[in-house]
Amino acid sequence: MASHPRDVTVAPPEFLRLAAHPLRWRLLTELADGDHRVRELVERVGEPQNLVSYHLRLLRDGGLVTARRSSFDGRDSYYRLDLERCAHGLAASGAALHPALRQEPPALPRCQAARTPSHRQAVLFVCTGNSARSPIAEALLRHHTAGRVTTASAGTRPKPHLHPHAVRVLRESFGIDLSGSRTRHVDDLADRRFDHVITLCDKAREVCPEFGARRVHWSMADPGTTGQVGYAAFEYAAADIDTRIRYLMPVLNIPETVTRSEP
Repeated sequence: MASHPRDVTVAPPEFLRLAAHPLRWRLLTELADGDHRVRELVERVGEPQNLVSYHLRLLRDGGLVTARRSSFDGRDSYYRLDLERCAHGLAASGAALHPALRQEPPALPRCQAARTPSHRQAVLFVCTGNSARSPIAEALLRHHTAGRVTTASAGTRPKPHLHPHAVRVLRESFGIDLSGSRTRHVDDLADRRFDHVITLCDKAREVCPEFGARRVHWSMADPGTTGQVGYAAFEYAAADIDTRIRYLMPVLNIPETVTRSEP
């Protein structure tokens, strides 16, 4: 007798299989807030390190999480959630359940409803030299919010000038002109109030002053020292920061008002 289709065992989509485990879901949730080291995740989820490391490895094998060596302590690694991969995994899982649930995930998230914040939010980006990563992030957040968020950047050991490749990539890829901008030290902002402080450098994270704000870390390599060929490293870094900024938008509850300019 022919078997009924319902008798056939259908494996759930890979994304659901990975994300449905309670501890792995907890790890994904923690990493959605920012990049973390294993010991920080152990503290946050309250589970043994060997168990946390095991499930992180499964998430890495599944492509949902990536890791990079810390530039502060090469024996340590920062784990990062790939939100783009999660968005596509969720969309594919819906389609696997029923055709009516098939949806193409947006390339990047956008706020659909504009709720007026109780006050103008302020975000500070910090790296070591304030010559590439943090000024790129500052410029892109201001660009995507049309100035509706107060943005600033600073360095723990600022260089004399912005890197010329940082200025170039913002101009050519996003139509942003930072020529004439100057670097500054975090101490110059000691009397400023910020709602969010985002560090983009592992070294800067360890020494960044407390501003009484929500702290988030994005572990990113300095494009000037990545070993990639010159300008290409800055193009990669700017695109990565742009993705991070777009996913920050719903957290700030600020609707995006402009789109990226193609080079």
